[in-house]
Amino acid sequence: MADFFRKLFGGKEGQEKIKATDTATTAPLSDQQISSIIASQTPKYEMKQLVASVGQSVGKQREHNEDSVLALTSTISGGTENVPFGLYVVADGMGGHQFGEVASNAAIRIVGGNVTRKFHSFLYHMPTQSLRESLQEVMEMSILEAHQYIQREAPGSGTTVTAALVLGQQVTIGHVGDSRAYAIHPDGRMEALTRDHSLVKRLEELGHLSRDEAENFPHRNVLIRALGQGESLEADIFTIPFPQPGYLMLCSDGLWGVVNDKDIVRIVSESPSLHIACQKLVEAANAAGGPDNITVAIAQLVG
Repeated sequence: MADFFRKLFGGKEGQEKIKATDTATTAPLSDQQISSIIASQTPKYEMKQLVASVGQSVGKQREHNEDSVLALTSTISGGTENVPFGLYVVADGMGGHQFGEVASNAAIRIVGGNVTRKFHSFLYHMPTQSLRESLQEVMEMSILEAHQYIQREAPGSGTTVTAALVLGQQVTIGHVGDSRAYAIHPDGRMEALTRDHSLVKRLEELGHLSRDEAENFPHRNVLIRALGQGESLEADIFTIPFPQPGYLMLCSDGLWGVVNDKDIVRIVSESPSLHIACQKLVEAANAAGGPDNITVAIAQLVG
């Protein structure tokens, strides 16, 4: 490939053709310039591929980790079918409550187990019948089962949960608490897809706090909705197109509450891979003091 570019731009014959129509001085491209041109060419895929990575840290000021994360990625392709499938779940156990880490781990396992059981036969066997429930119903029932399990097996504890089910080019999101899902767009926009179920967010919505006051509110971690808390639970469930070109990111408040949107977008866009992006985001949160557990999952549809 390097020889091709050298012959195309730097060879004697090529330079003579350029000089015939242009008086500008020409010179052979260096190996570094050639490598830069090659690296700038965006790879093309004939099929959509879902890729993802995760990062996590206990942080700098916590003794143990109450965050949990699950990431499953699969692609079935053959003939005319191409079905990217992904399930990503982030849960943040409530600090100060007994068994917070138990609650978050139960959330990702129960939501993950329920959803994958529903889709197992359709992904890995020849389907004989259609799915009886909608994707939103599957997500809602899975979150409700996790809520009931936590109430029964770890009373007094609680957790957030933000889950994203990717099927084809659609994303179904289930959300309770203040972990978040974002769409990161190529133009630098970072769009919050979920709405926090927190006291500070509610006060801001009611007009009692400005955005600046909300950022410095002393009770920012108080949730008004969480798995394991309260008799009934209402999860936010919705389906949207997968952000493409762009990224889908799920994270706990140990990231979004510490690293600003501009730096998150810069790190993700400048990183050569999703794995490195996740690690650099975790490093940025720790460099800013790491006051809480940090969890992030990023997915991208390429092709």
